[in-house]
Amino acid sequence: METQKAENRYSNNPRLDGAVAGILIILVIVSTIWVGREAGAGNITTRLVFIAATITALTTGLGALPFLFTRNISTNWLGYGNALAAGLMLGASIGLLYEGMDVQGVSMPAMRTWSGALIGGILVYYAHKALKGREEDFSIGKIQGANAIKVLMIVGIMTAHSFAEGIGVGVSYGESPSFGVFITIAIAIHNIPEGLAISLILIPRGTSVRAAAGWSIFSSLPQPLMAVPAFWFVLTFKHFLPFGLGLAAGAMLWMVVKELLPEARAELSSAKVYSLMTLTAAAMIAFQLFIH
Repeated sequence: METQKAENRYSNNPRLDGAVAGILIILVIVSTIWVGREAGAGNITTRLVFIAATITALTTGLGALPFLFTRNISTNWLGYGNALAAGLMLGASIGLLYEGMDVQGVSMPAMRTWSGALIGGILVYYAHKALKGREEDFSIGKIQGANAIKVLMIVGIMTAHSFAEGIGVGVSYGESPSFGVFITIAIAIHNIPEGLAISLILIPRGTSVRAAAGWSIFSSLPQPLMAVPAFWFVLTFKHFLPFGLGLAAGAMLWMVVKELLPEARAELSSAKVYSLMTLTAAAMIAFQLFIH
């Protein structure tokens, strides 16, 4: 019993969460300043590309920071959280489809994008089907059963999505320093609401703020891993970009329709759910258009 109480105090420690948040913010700021100076001087190296892509991964963790200021999360927040996450993922999916179809220097980008979207939806369907009925085998921290499977699916989809974004960062630096910096900033800002979408699923179910930030960053780790080879082989990797963006979009759309919306409607009225999702998706799309 004493051990359990100590674990609860540790997992719900606002000071520790705040300290981790401060370190995360400092890392992002310092790394961004360094990348800006090096890129401005024209020193585009493998190390710079890796650090730039790491910045985009770290900013995903910033999506958990709003929860530093709220600790009392009622059951209704599960409905609001699912509706907000659905809107964020819907808006992100539309943005990914648009970006995929707009990739220059690749033959038939629209066909590649929509093929990826179809395959993404099919893959996540079969992955979910394979996990269904095995809820008792899964747990993520305090989250167990069906909720753990949902978290696993969302984090997995966001992680798959990050492969395409990592390629985007590497390809952009292969084209020009200024374009690389622009894409880094755009993806970094774009990743914050994606981290929020993950946190909206995790935190109302008992995960600490720093753990939610950690899972959010984990979902973006493919970005620095893929940016370097994409920078080395820019022409080769560019051809995979529309398909990868479409794959992520299709997977997210499946989760929105089959998981997030039904759970949101279980807690809130349909009018509230669809209104909140539509407004959030529209804001996400407007945000993406603004940063591009």
